[in-house]
Amino acid sequence: MSEITNEQLLQLLDSYKLDYELLDCDPELADTAVYCEHYGCAIEDCANTILVKSKTGEEKFAACVLLANSRLDVNNVIRKKLGARKASFATAEETQRITGMTVGGVTAIGLPDSVPLWVDRAVMDRKSIILGGASRSLKIKLSPEIFLNTPNTEIVENLARLFSPK
Repeated sequence: MSEITNEQLLQLLDSYKLDYELLDCDPELADTAVYCEHYGCAIEDCANTILVKSKTGEEKFAACVLLANSRLDVNNVIRKKLGARKASFATAEETQRITGMTVGGVTAIGLPDSVPLWVDRAVMDRKSIILGGASRSLKIKLSPEIFLNTPNTEIVENLARLFSPK
């Protein structure tokens, strides 16, 4: 998979006919918690796109979008949706190979058609979200309505769980 260019990303975003805002980001500050702290945004307004994979049987991948204040339910929901006995997070190398994007900048916009996109239902309840922008130097602020139009997308109940305070 080749990397998605900024021009390709903008064309895709424009094709959805939804308002969006591009947010420049220092690549060293792209990881969500660091980004939120530095740029002063609420963690519950950010959504991460994470690639998961089957660890048993046929190799399968899926991209998952979840609010940054939650964790994927890999051992139950993800594993069952992948149809595998075991599932895990894809490595940084696998993420780059499958999506063409670097961890910390992966976006749900412009994924390969072969990769299912599963969006946690809680994401859809936000007025707007901040997603990775296909590189560590860009974020996108937009309505989660985008996921009603993206290809190969399924809104999934309880895909992720809110962090439990320790």
